[in-house]
Amino acid sequence: MKVKNKYVNRSRISEKKFREIIKYFSLDLNAVQIKELTGLSRQTINKYLTAIRLRIVELSILQSTPLVGQIEVDESYFGARRVRGKRGRGALGETIVFGLLKRGDK
Repeated sequence: MKVKNKYVNRSRISEKKFREIIKYFSLDLNAVQIKELTGLSRQTINKYLTAIRLRIVELSILQSTPLVGQIEVDESYFGARRVRGKRGRGALGETIVFGLLKRGDK
């Protein structure tokens, strides 16, 4: 029995199509654009893109080191100083920046 795709078990698409999906994923195209370029259905593209993203998360978790010791966390909002007529602070139209700093390290 010949394996159709060595990257994905029980795959219904060829290795060539799978590599094509990865290429377009790395070019940051969305599922509809990839569908038009490959000729596969959007559901199939979404299935493989989800699997790729999950694998990236798994590998990131395996390679990450836990933060130990004193950690400083801060957030800032960047945007217009004040919007007239609005009550409260509100973050509409502002960019939120979140940062972590481990003491003793950079």
